[in-house]
Amino acid sequence: QVQLVESGGGLGQAGGSLRLSCAVSGTFFRINAMGWYRQAPGKERELVAGSSGILSHVADSVKGRFTISRDNAQNTLDLQMNSLKTEDTAVYYCGADLQETYDAARRLYWGEGTQVTVSS
Repeated sequence: QVQLVESGGGLGQAGGSLRLSCAVSGTFFRINAMGWYRQAPGKERELVAGSSGILSHVADSVKGRFTISRDNAQNTLDLQMNSLKTEDTAVYYCGADLQETYDAARRLYWGEGTQVTVSS
């Protein structure tokens, strides 16, 4: 029932910008943390940026270019990607560490992934 819906992916230009959005829907008790991950061909999935409570972090590879913002009230996580590089090309996944009920184990839920392709 819990779903993560991603939007904003597509074709970007080197030096340009894209914004990815993730919305969590369904019935759940609490979201402990959310993050954006990416996986390029032949590469392992890596954390791009994450948010837990009031804390957030951004991977060194995108620091200064990408910004993450979380709206706890609306259960959304946005990734603003500026100064895009071709090496940013990957499938981007939204992940949410949440509990469906107060006494349930924490579980990481995933979106289906959205392709980001940066040309030039």
